[in-house]
Amino acid sequence: MHLLRLVFINLRRHRVRTVIGAAGIALGVATMLSVVGLLGGAVKMFERILRSDAEMVVFEKNVSDLFFSNVDVAIADELAKQPFIKSVQPVLFSIVATPDRPVVTCFGIRPEDGRLQKGTWLQGTAENFRHDSEGIVLGERAADFLKVKAGEKVALGQHSYPVIGIVQLENGFENGGVFMPLTLCQKAFRKEGFASILSVALATGHEPKAVKDWVNQHQPRLTALENDEFSKSYSQFKILKTTAWVVGGCAFLLGGLSVTNTMILSVFSRIKELAITRVCGFSRTQVVTMIFGESVLVSLLGMLLGWLLSFSGLWILREVPALQGYIEPRIGWQELLGALALAAITAILGAIYPAWYAARLKPASALRYE
Repeated sequence: MHLLRLVFINLRRHRVRTVIGAAGIALGVATMLSVVGLLGGAVKMFERILRSDAEMVVFEKNVSDLFFSNVDVAIADELAKQPFIKSVQPVLFSIVATPDRPVVTCFGIRPEDGRLQKGTWLQGTAENFRHDSEGIVLGERAADFLKVKAGEKVALGQHSYPVIGIVQLENGFENGGVFMPLTLCQKAFRKEGFASILSVALATGHEPKAVKDWVNQHQPRLTALENDEFSKSYSQFKILKTTAWVVGGCAFLLGGLSVTNTMILSVFSRIKELAITRVCGFSRTQVVTMIFGESVLVSLLGMLLGWLLSFSGLWILREVPALQGYIEPRIGWQELLGALALAAITAILGAIYPAWYAARLKPASALRYE
């Protein structure tokens, strides 16, 4: 009898045990891909906030978070005069509390910044958002949880501000945020003359190196990075990505214990059967191959079920109205191949002891086993 066919027969004969082992792997895969996908999506959304039609970002060196970065706005005006620059937009990030929400993200921007122009204005118009305006614009989600409309006032921190517009934005962080004219935001958070970052768009035909050289020469306290460079080097992104893989990997390994348990039970429940196969001419190598084959197939089945569960779960979360814009899962080939690699490792590790035990069985002694 062909060895692979015998593997399938063994798994089919012990359906419940096979399903339990595959279910453990499936839950581990689903948890890992979901965590990695959700946190990866959050990182990508924040990256889009920084990009906003720009190729580079300038910020203060050696800061743990962009909220702590301080860049003189005068530098933006000086940099914008350079021939290799298309535009420079200073952006001030801050966090403020409201009576109902402990954390609301505020964005201090200039009216010419393209963020609000990209959105759909539900109330008010972009013309109301001016340099000297004392009012604020809310993202659609922010307006919902703050329960305010255009024309009303909203309390942010120690002050109240009139709402001059409500805009629907694709990015969840921006759609749940508050937009202030840059000067008003600087005054509100006592950062007059400063921004958190400079969002830099290059003129046609110029390379990022020109911006880096200018910043290094004229503003050594600052650093200029391309968007991809920033995404790879920013410590907060590294922490999120590492956390996602560690948490997901732990969940996967816990699920992998079910494979080990399944294979141990599989061996101990059919010791006589394995002895008969040895009497019928099976070598130790063939017995070991059979055990490993069963383990690999259980892991592959669990991995496929885990893929299905993770994609289905993330799709459902993305369609929940309250989470629209905040859930943007990203599961790429890297994540899928990572899950496949972990499934293979789990299958091999889970079968080592059962296979070793089965290979050491002596047919005469095993036939007397009770």
